[in-house]
Amino acid sequence: MLTTTTGLSAACVPSSFSGLAVFGAELVSVNTALVTNYSASVPPGPRLTQPPIEVRNATFCNVTVTYTHPGQGDNIIVETWLPIENPTWNDRLQAAGGGGWAAGRFATMYMTMQGALGDGYATTTTDAGLGYSEDPTDWALASPGNVDWYKFNNFGSVSLNDQAIISKSLIKSFYGTGPVFSYWNGCSQGGRQGVMLAQRYPDAYDGISVGAPALYISRLCPAVFWPQQVMNMRGEYPYRCEMDAITAAAVTACDGLDGLVDGLISDPDLCLAKFDPRPLVGTPVPHCQQAGNRTVEISAAAVAVANATWHGVVSASGARTWYGLGPGSDISTDPGAVAATNCTSGTCIGSPQPVSLGWIVPFLGKGAPNFDISRLTHAEFDKLMHIGRQIYRSAIDTDDPDLSEFRDAGGKMVSFHGLWDTIVPPQNTRHYYNQVAAVLPDVHDFYRHYEVPGLAHCYGSVSGQPTSLFDQLRAWVENGTAPEETPVNVTVSDGGTQQRILCPYPQRYNYDQKRCRGHGHADASCWVCTAGPADEGLITP
Repeated sequence: MLTTTTGLSAACVPSSFSGLAVFGAELVSVNTALVTNYSASVPPGPRLTQPPIEVRNATFCNVTVTYTHPGQGDNIIVETWLPIENPTWNDRLQAAGGGGWAAGRFATMYMTMQGALGDGYATTTTDAGLGYSEDPTDWALASPGNVDWYKFNNFGSVSLNDQAIISKSLIKSFYGTGPVFSYWNGCSQGGRQGVMLAQRYPDAYDGISVGAPALYISRLCPAVFWPQQVMNMRGEYPYRCEMDAITAAAVTACDGLDGLVDGLISDPDLCLAKFDPRPLVGTPVPHCQQAGNRTVEISAAAVAVANATWHGVVSASGARTWYGLGPGSDISTDPGAVAATNCTSGTCIGSPQPVSLGWIVPFLGKGAPNFDISRLTHAEFDKLMHIGRQIYRSAIDTDDPDLSEFRDAGGKMVSFHGLWDTIVPPQNTRHYYNQVAAVLPDVHDFYRHYEVPGLAHCYGSVSGQPTSLFDQLRAWVENGTAPEETPVNVTVSDGGTQQRILCPYPQRYNYDQKRCRGHGHADASCWVCTAGPADEGLITP
């Protein structure tokens, strides 16, 4: 076994990995590069459940493996970084998940890998055979009308297990021993990948940390498009300033429901039950930028779109078919927001969210020349959502609640979800956790979920991330210490920073004024975890 820095550096050559083999796959190439004096400043965003880190003058071996599944015509790349010095290897593997429609090997994910490297992990990513593309229209179809099922299955699940096998084999060849513990770290698509690994490959990783997992893709992506569909059906496209004003009114109305007025909504379900935006119709909104900086009035269309965004998809027959975003989340300002519009010369049109287009156009439209997403009737929208579930559920929805094999293998999983997520409804994850609990009543013994007030999609908005949660996962995996509360910092309405706690679902966090005497409301001790219902507003799977 190589133990010296010099010996490991010398071993960073393709011949060191000559024993690599994956059942069902054929090796195409192994390329290596010794990287020295590598430095990076990694912010908390792409670290997800870990704090920021400075990487300085690191040395590592970058191993890039290309392989194919014979007969499928695919070409998949797994990239693995093996630390040598500054820091040395910590005997562990941390895989980095993808995002959007990218399986891996994209900018944000590389920052996750930089952070893992800085902590001494061997770290890995895969492109699932899709190259650097983040747009499924580049790869979804083998030809017009025909989905490329090999690539789709690689993206959905197959490449994830290959990645675990390959990276562990590279580690053993390089260091002379495999990782003592292996972890997955991802959010959004990376979160879905992590849950898929727990479902289908329960031995791949000992610990899995996921944020805002994009589960139930065949329901989620149409739900992301739903606000645009409502605008299209009405033929009305509100100004963003109208939507922003409605969001601000929701925050004002619901702010104090957790016992503290601080500019945050801690209970979106209670907010939706108490706040009705319809009386806001006719309220003036001054200095509306999209309207040439003039004053406009909140329209009935804007209220209808906000309600549709918050309450979720409703079929033409009136059935609620999937969840909406939490009130307080940015549904209009960002160009990629779900209810965004583009306005020129006083005329507005819809601006669909790219993730929804990446599903509906290639996988449901399949390249048909007459497919026009802007002209769908309500019935046609319902049909597309149903067909998508019929065709693709088993490959991509990641909705199997039976995690008994993952539990029995000793696996542990933590998840978090921002209550101001701008793409994936927080109830997406809550729904899945409750489905697992219905099948496995001991779910709390191996899977814990946390909801974060004021956090947008994976990171951003007024809340920080639960940056202690990954270490808590490690303690759970490695010495059996289960995570309970986890800290988080939030920026409140007066511009200051508060310390809070997050509670494992279905517990809720509440402000306790009596506990705060002598501390002030910025102290984490002011918050307490209380029991909460686990089945509010669930939709039948």
